[in-house]
Amino acid sequence: MTQPPVEEVLRLLEQDSRLSPAQIAERTGGSPQETEALIKRLEAEGVIRRYKAVINWERVGDDHLFAFIEVKVAPQRGQGFDAVAARIMKFPEVHSLYLMSGTYDLHVVIEGGSMKEIAYFVAEKLAPLENVVSTATHFVLKRYKVDGDTIEEWEQPERLSVTP
Repeated sequence: MTQPPVEEVLRLLEQDSRLSPAQIAERTGGSPQETEALIKRLEAEGVIRRYKAVINWERVGDDHLFAFIEVKVAPQRGQGFDAVAARIMKFPEVHSLYLMSGTYDLHVVIEGGSMKEIAYFVAEKLAPLENVVSTATHFVLKRYKVDGDTIEEWEQPERLSVTP
């Protein structure tokens, strides 16, 4: 039996988590049994965190509002940014959290039902946290591509050739 390359299996699952071990084995040249065993091991080790779908919520009439919040932090001695990040990621409103280089330290993605709800979160929960120096909130107006997938099918515009 042949075990497929780990990175190749992970890339295939990242692109389409509905693929069966047999389908992945067929694409990678591994055996279905070894592929299934590898996937189970990667799940147990926490390499594969979970499986998810990319949803176009606008198509079902559900408005999911997202905001990107840049957070400037005074890092704690001996803990850096990790202690502040650990507190922020516990909030259920937090969709994603990243440590960034540049002007701001943390990039927080918030999901909420309205601008007012997100503004309340920033003003009452995030900004008052110890070591949070400042925040800048940016509301998402439209999503075009999420996790590598386009949200809407786009037609190529018909353009005339440009000639010199």
